[in-house]
Amino acid sequence: MAEMGRNQGNRNDRQDSETKSEYQEKVVAINRCAKVVKGGRRFSFNSIVVIGNGNGRVGIGSGKANEVAEAIRKATENAHKNLVDVILRNKTIPHEVNTRFGAAKIFMKPASPGTGVIAGGAARAVLELAGVHDVLTKSIGSTNPHNVVKAVLRGLQMQRGKKEFAALRGIVKAPAPVVAAAAAV
Repeated sequence: MAEMGRNQGNRNDRQDSETKSEYQEKVVAINRCAKVVKGGRRFSFNSIVVIGNGNGRVGIGSGKANEVAEAIRKATENAHKNLVDVILRNKTIPHEVNTRFGAAKIFMKPASPGTGVIAGGAARAVLELAGVHDVLTKSIGSTNPHNVVKAVLRGLQMQRGKKEFAALRGIVKAPAPVVAAAAAV
């Protein structure tokens, strides 16, 4: 009975590793924190990681631990739990967006093909892993990577497609005119 449990666990581990392997990951920032105790300083680390498949799915996560590797592992697991879908149009964003998280403000604007990702470090990681190839961004205010990453993700989630805008405005797509009937008259 114990063998069967182990085999199923291995199979599930393989499935998890296969689904997780399709995502690329980038460590955006690692921060060291010191706690002063009687014997000296005790260091702990926190990290922020961005994962994405480069095709409209991206997630961010943060983790804290006493070792760097453990903090990154925790952040990666957290990012897998927080994956979101992003709307893209021709490898860029559909429209301009101005968003903020805390004191970090981000302005994003679609760009023509060949422009590339014009963005700073934290914003660039999110945009590239989301699959955006051409975009112009400007970060205003705080440059704290935690807030910048969250502001960019919020901005990407605010993107809407043509169908969503039409539904919001109450526009119903009209049927196509019949050309053959007009030619017969």
